[in-house]
Amino acid sequence: MTSRLRRSLSRWANAPEQEAVELQKDVHKAGCCPISDAQDRQMADLQGSLRTVTLRPRGGVPALEAELYDGSGTITVVWLGRRRIAGIEPGKQIRVVGRIGVHDNQRLMFNPRYELR
Repeated sequence: MTSRLRRSLSRWANAPEQEAVELQKDVHKAGCCPISDAQDRQMADLQGSLRTVTLRPRGGVPALEAELYDGSGTITVVWLGRRRIAGIEPGKQIRVVGRIGVHDNQRLMFNPRYELR
């Protein structure tokens, strides 16, 4: 019983590392740039998994924000004027294309083109 419990705990503890490796493989296969390598103020083609999706107004305008993670880093993707987008929810895989910006030391991509994977 103890060895089975240890194996289960070990798999659970290593899950984030395994997820990162799998996401990096997917990024490479898709021909996308890893988030950690994407340059600020440049167009970027990124792919990853959505960790969080929140509705957060910006300047009195609704804005849907999502944290995109690809195993190498994270970036916040923001769709201005949107309260909800069908298919954009935590755990979903997406590919986004847009220009990377920085605001308050946080990397952002506003209104990117996106494709659900």
